[in-house]
Amino acid sequence: MTGVQTCALPISSAALLEVLDPQQNNSFSDHYVNLPYDLSNVLFVATANHSDPIPSALFDRMEVINIPGYTEEEKLEIATRYLVPRQLKDNGLKSRHIVFEQEALKEIIAKYTRESGLRNLEREIGNVCRKVARKIAEGHKRQIKITPASVATFLGAAKYLRDDEMEKNEVGVVNGLAWTSVGGEVLHIEATTMAGKGGMALTGQLGDVMKESVQAALAYIRSHSAEFHIKPEWFQENEIHVHVPAGAVPKDGPSAGCAMATALVSVLTKVPVRKDVAMTGEISLRGKVLPIGGLKEKILAAVRAGMKTVIIPEQNKKDLEDIPKDMQKRVRIVPVREIDEVLKLALEKYPIPAPREKAKPASPKVVVRSSKELSA
Repeated sequence: MTGVQTCALPISSAALLEVLDPQQNNSFSDHYVNLPYDLSNVLFVATANHSDPIPSALFDRMEVINIPGYTEEEKLEIATRYLVPRQLKDNGLKSRHIVFEQEALKEIIAKYTRESGLRNLEREIGNVCRKVARKIAEGHKRQIKITPASVATFLGAAKYLRDDEMEKNEVGVVNGLAWTSVGGEVLHIEATTMAGKGGMALTGQLGDVMKESVQAALAYIRSHSAEFHIKPEWFQENEIHVHVPAGAVPKDGPSAGCAMATALVSVLTKVPVRKDVAMTGEISLRGKVLPIGGLKEKILAAVRAGMKTVIIPEQNKKDLEDIPKDMQKRVRIVPVREIDEVLKLALEKYPIPAPREKAKPASPKVVVRSSKELSA
């Protein structure tokens, strides 16, 4: 399957280049029937889940409209109004046979589907309806109510479980925000240190861009080591390990730069990070917080995870118009320009207090006595 797609892509792209070019498509020639077609008045609509694989020449001929995924509230409303009635009809059921509680639909959305669209949600609702239809066919006469507790009876164990919230503020653990094809996710970025000969290890199947974000964050911290009360020789005598859990899932992108920097500052200074703060933003070597994409999905993920504060780049403030007002009321959104602002919001203490020097034990007092004093 992969080989076919790889071979077919250049051929289809070459054909589309000619079809979509307004300077050529008025006399497009089909090589199969060898007849010219006037396509100058045709409006072409193309869809894709990811824009990265699209060739740049083809992508340049398109007007791009980004459509974000549905929120959980939107999915619930669509399921109540359209999906459930349609599945009842398709499976020969009436409202007297089955009723879905709102909380049960929320359970299916959160724990049995992970998508930006609705296909799997409708499929799972259909699975429930078919099992209820079987019960009706076997002679069950009472209405069956689908509750959160009974969802597992029809659909089995939950397929997706939310990460548990951190129980307390921890050193070197930061709530980062990521965007995926199925929506936003909260990533617990971890950092630790150990004795060694310098260097840094990166694990969690990180892509090149994310690895470079960690390097940029570390470079900023080393260049400002005096402000964080870190001795320069520390970096030659110790090693740093940064890990992003869910190691089986590839991760990439620059938007974790702020979270990486916060995790490193926390572990190097032993100052805990607030557990109810999540963040997103690229970091520069000068400590600037740069804009990112997928803001709506990331904020929705933070709300689902119970975060109280979300830190975003100042330049993404304009994107808040796309986020529902009720969502903005459920979390404090703070735009920032500098990494110092991020650290002030995320760390328990900032500016970083200077470490206390251990008091040296008092030297014993030596009393010298003369021979006359001793004889007396």
